Amino acid sequence: MSERNRNQLPNNLPQLQNLIKRDPESYKDEFTQQYRHYQSNMQIFHLKPSQFSKTLDELLIFLSQVAHCYPDEMKDYPQELRDALQRHSSILDRTMRMTFCKALILLRNKSLIPATSVLELFFEMFRCQDKLLRKTLYTYIVNDIKNVNQTHKNAKLNTTLQNFMYTMLKDNNPVAAKMSLDVMIELYRRNIWKDPKTVNVITTACFSKVTKILVAAIKFFLGTDAEDKGSDSESDEEDQKSAKELMTGYRVGKHTKKRQKKLDRALHNIKKNKKKKKVAECFNFSALHLIHDPQGFCERLFRQLDATTERFEVKLMMIDLVSRLIGVHQLFLFSFYPYIQRFLQPHQREVTRLLLFGAQASHDLVPPEMIEPMIKTIANNFITDRNSGEVMAVGLNAVKEICCRCPLAIPEDLLQDFAEYKTHRDKSVMMASRSLIQLYRKVNPELLRKKDKGKPTEASKDLKVLEYGEKDTRTYIPGTEALKNTEDIDEEELEQEAWESCSEEEDNDYDGEWLDVHHSSDEEEVDDTLVPETSEEQEAKAKSVSTTRVLSQEEFRQLQQHQAARETEGMKTKTKGKGKKRKREKQEEEQERGELLSLSMIENVHKKRAHDKESRLATVMAGREDRPKYTHGHKKMNAHASTTNKDKLRGKAYTMIKHKVMNRKKKRSFRDKQISLRNSLLKRQKMKR
Repeated sequence: MSERNRNQLPNNLPQLQNLIKRDPESYKDEFTQQYRHYQSNMQIFHLKPSQFSKTLDELLIFLSQVAHCYPDEMKDYPQELRDALQRHSSILDRTMRMTFCKALILLRNKSLIPATSVLELFFEMFRCQDKLLRKTLYTYIVNDIKNVNQTHKNAKLNTTLQNFMYTMLKDNNPVAAKMSLDVMIELYRRNIWKDPKTVNVITTACFSKVTKILVAAIKFFLGTDAEDKGSDSESDEEDQKSAKELMTGYRVGKHTKKRQKKLDRALHNIKKNKKKKKVAECFNFSALHLIHDPQGFCERLFRQLDATTERFEVKLMMIDLVSRLIGVHQLFLFSFYPYIQRFLQPHQREVTRLLLFGAQASHDLVPPEMIEPMIKTIANNFITDRNSGEVMAVGLNAVKEICCRCPLAIPEDLLQDFAEYKTHRDKSVMMASRSLIQLYRKVNPELLRKKDKGKPTEASKDLKVLEYGEKDTRTYIPGTEALKNTEDIDEEELEQEAWESCSEEEDNDYDGEWLDVHHSSDEEEVDDTLVPETSEEQEAKAKSVSTTRVLSQEEFRQLQQHQAARETEGMKTKTKGKGKKRKREKQEEEQERGELLSLSMIENVHKKRAHDKESRLATVMAGREDRPKYTHGHKKMNAHASTTNKDKLRGKAYTMIKHKVMNRKKKRSFRDKQISLRNSLLKRQKMKR
């Protein structure tokens, strides 16, 4: 029999795999032969598991590809692979171990093995000293859990895996624990496991003795993955640029249907890729709200911070997390303020961040006597004339942010001292002091001197100074007294209908002559500012509007404008029938203060920047515009004369004239200088003749 007619299927596994997938029953004998071959090779493998076997490597992939075609014959095959991999994972050859994992992944994708069985094994295999394997398993675990929860949440699987990960975070192998933590963080970031149980499992990693695990868990709660958004925006700009280039290129050349289809296809692909890149926005600091026991977690974390020997950068991250917990949940941790107070020195590293942490940890439920020493420390170390203007401005900004959250923390005399810096020669200090004055004009103007209180406004008459622990609760939405209630709206509609009916009658009776129309608004309309309502009437009107209507977005915008106007307009009086309005001043827009502060609020230093190299060069080039090019240079006494030996020396290499330069640099006597000068003058006289 010739070689061409001989059966090659037993040796050509890819061809046999293709044929089996098309017609499993016709090639069952060939499959059975290969399965027996696999069983014999597996027996040999168990004797020498650390040895690589090319035959077994090929058979594992082949059987995993066609396992779904023979479910009865292959029902024990997935469990055999799992048991073999679990028993010999640490001593297996790298290539064989990767092949076993790929075979299990193929079986899992065909739903021939449960997810918990495979994923728990893969978590345990993070202990293997194989970086490529760990990366492959990490990617597959995340994608598999994502696919399982894509249509609906698989609560049973999620609970089982979360419990298993809780034990993996306490594993003796730091690499396995770190990879397990990375999986949980990635699943939370992708909105797959965004539940309180995941967050509270991650909190246990904040007390790990391994620095990498500790830092990863703290970074998760601090939400420091905002840097990834920058890369997304850059890729979007590249997509827009490429689309623009395609459109520009299409303008040149002959316009044909083929070119048009090609352009449409390319633009469609760019648009499709852009949609894929859009990920749901995720704020990691929202995880702070899902912690079950924030007070206990914060106290335990602070005890660890007080006793830790980690480097300063890690301590800063722990201080940041403790301050965020205190501010977000309004916790009581009185020992934190003396701890951070000892770091508040101008020469301290990252002192602006430490000031920010002190402001973050302040809230109105903390007793003022606990925060007052911190403000006095900032005043003694920062807000003094011994320091530069930048240091003083940073200190005043920090005090302002602390007082914004806890207004009762500053004594009256100290606030008045800070207000005196409003005329400081440094612009940064002046603006920081004025912003502090502006804050207390809205919160408690009684602490300021009379000259600093400013003119009274419409909002100041309703101002209520709150004591410690007191809340300003109202039964209506402030500012709704400026809106019209439903009764006024109905009356306006009736008037409008009456006006339209009258106009229709007039149109019918119109005989072509001009009519004199009398408008009541010209004489009888009364300005509301002339006859102001009492506070009781305004409150009653506000309650009526708040309880009888659903406000629209436009009305909420009007409320904001009305409240802003009340803070700038003067008090309305009845004297002489006129109201004095305070001239509106253009004020800086205050930064929005949410649960977390930004470092720019502390470093808000207004200083004219020094000229950099580019700006200096631009100034120099601007000065050369009206000047001729190369006006200054070496001029000869005789334009037609040849170059001198001195000029020739300038074009020579330094090594050629080094000996002459050294001799020239030697100190000459006064007599030698006289002779040299005499010879030079005589030479010039001869040249003039």
